[in-house]
Amino acid sequence: MKELGTMLLTKDSFSEIVMGDTAIVRAMIESGVKVCTSYPGSPTPEIAEAIQAISHDLRPFYFEFSVNEKVATEVAFGASINGSASCVFFKSVGLNVALDSFVQLSLMELIGGMVIVLGDDPGANSSQNEQDNRHIAKMAYMPIFEPANPTEAYQMFLEAMKQSKIFKMPVILRLTTHVCHAKEKVSFAEWNPLQKDYNPQFSVSNGPYVPITSSVFPLKRKTLQKLENWKTISDQSSFTKLENNQNKKRGIICSGLSYLSVMDSLTRVEKKPDILKLGIVYPLPSEKILDFLQTHEEIKILEELDDILEKDIKTLAYENKIQSKIIGKLNTEDWVGEYTPDKVKQILKKTWSDLLPSEEKNG
Repeated sequence: MKELGTMLLTKDSFSEIVMGDTAIVRAMIESGVKVCTSYPGSPTPEIAEAIQAISHDLRPFYFEFSVNEKVATEVAFGASINGSASCVFFKSVGLNVALDSFVQLSLMELIGGMVIVLGDDPGANSSQNEQDNRHIAKMAYMPIFEPANPTEAYQMFLEAMKQSKIFKMPVILRLTTHVCHAKEKVSFAEWNPLQKDYNPQFSVSNGPYVPITSSVFPLKRKTLQKLENWKTISDQSSFTKLENNQNKKRGIICSGLSYLSVMDSLTRVEKKPDILKLGIVYPLPSEKILDFLQTHEEIKILEELDDILEKDIKTLAYENKIQSKIIGKLNTEDWVGEYTPDKVKQILKKTWSDLLPSEEKNG
């Protein structure tokens, strides 16, 4: 295996076993990120370690540890409205520090593109709480990609940056601890280095960039229209996948780590439920979800932490007069901790007592 910094700067396409955090750095390089900022905190510090493995004189973008998450967010924002693709990353509770600036970002025209990498922490492995930052992302009107493994972390970052440049709005890549730290053989594309160009492209006409008083509502209307247009991206995304097991009675909707745990839990099940795995969790791929709801009698929503998907999907079903039984969280234990395979097995037992093989039921 090559030295990490050398590997990340490989120009030809290649495959390598890497962590999810490392795969993201290669995606930054390929997508043309020019400015990257952070404030350290688990589960994302290995992103910085991978960046720092590249010698400063060869690094294709500017990187800094800012004095806090708010400053890191503002530096990345400033780069983007100046025409430079940017990225900021920090841990779950770091978003609380950045919040004052963060909630304004989607109102602006980010001409350079900006991807926000959030490391949420189900299980509170390194945090003082288990806050679910999907709440804040929805409040700020920001689309969310949610990868399940390092390959998707890499691919979704590339797509997030692409769409961010098109829509001129920030896009969130929401990671969780096991996705950050999982290792997998990832196939990377080739990289054609471009000359660094930091010539200012800022234009006052793209603003206003001070969202107060009379400017607020025009900016908000434009943001809501962007988010409405994003629904097409969600429905057409190849990251939303259907595991069709020809089971019209039972279905499961999940995303991220929960999807991998579901697949592991069902290994020895003969009559597996159909599984709809979401790649973009906000705004939801409503057409694909509606089709799934309409073709199954019972649907289990499996999601770590809060019942965000559950509420949105139940609302979607109600508004479209769908009579399928939708099963969400059943008790307080479903709200806490990581959805590891063992936990998911227990949840599935509570949902459908006859689903798992008898020896697993008694285990």
